[in-house]
Amino acid sequence: MVELNSLRQFLVVARLEHLSRAAEELRVAQPSLSRTIARLESELGTPLFDRSGRLRLNDAGRLFRDHVERSLGELDAGRRAVAEAGSAGLGAVRLASETFLTLTGPLAAYKRAHPSAELELQWSPAEDMPRRLRAQDVDLCVSSQPIHADGLESVRLFDDAVGVGTALDHPLARRASVRIEELAGQPFVTARRGHWLRRLLDRVFAARDLTPKIVCEADEPGAIAELIGAGLGIGLVPGFARRTAVRAPLTWVAVDSPDCRRRVTLHWATGSHLSPAAQLMRDTISGWDWPAGDR
Repeated sequence: MVELNSLRQFLVVARLEHLSRAAEELRVAQPSLSRTIARLESELGTPLFDRSGRLRLNDAGRLFRDHVERSLGELDAGRRAVAEAGSAGLGAVRLASETFLTLTGPLAAYKRAHPSAELELQWSPAEDMPRRLRAQDVDLCVSSQPIHADGLESVRLFDDAVGVGTALDHPLARRASVRIEELAGQPFVTARRGHWLRRLLDRVFAARDLTPKIVCEADEPGAIAELIGAGLGIGLVPGFARRTAVRAPLTWVAVDSPDCRRRVTLHWATGSHLSPAAQLMRDTISGWDWPAGDR
């Protein structure tokens, strides 16, 4: 009989596709983890990984992973439901997003209205969101680009034009708009790979058979804005950021291209159990007056 711990360990190995890193994350010895995976494959009667060179999840492994994620997600959801039934509170809500700068208004309003609700915020890249939602690892996700995946329900929050930020004395700062082709060769300050801003930059350039010249990668939106304002380069800046507390000395120039924008979307898993706290969070975010923001 397959043990739950073996299934949870399999999911970590399937996610990382690397035994030593999985063993480190799980805090178990690598030989022990290898035996667990081998025993699981023996019980199933088929390999779950390709082992020619780097460890890779095969078709059977991907199929099994999807079922294990759903099964363990349902088990965890059942535990939470029982805990909520015995509690008079609203329960907890786990929200994952690519950026929380956009969400400060509704999050603050939610906390003021429901101070007893337990709120857990997690950063997540968009590509991990479908898996995490289906596994009920998180309740809600907010992505900055649409996610096309089965088993999810979504509501669009707002569309946001993404422009170019420049230093105040940059030659482009006097322009009302600029085309992507005109930005080829310009030094860019941007986010690391996996961040929605970086994916958008790479995508709009690739659509024109161009490659952006990246001179600096940063993790924090405020740091990116400050570096742009200091003249280290230009960078993509969402229109929404112009209404936030980040007031770096830079100029925002519109990009004359319909694909240089982001679509912010709220997602949850179809048929998932949402606590009262999670339902209230979904209502707060989806019902927020996004054009007005918190002004």
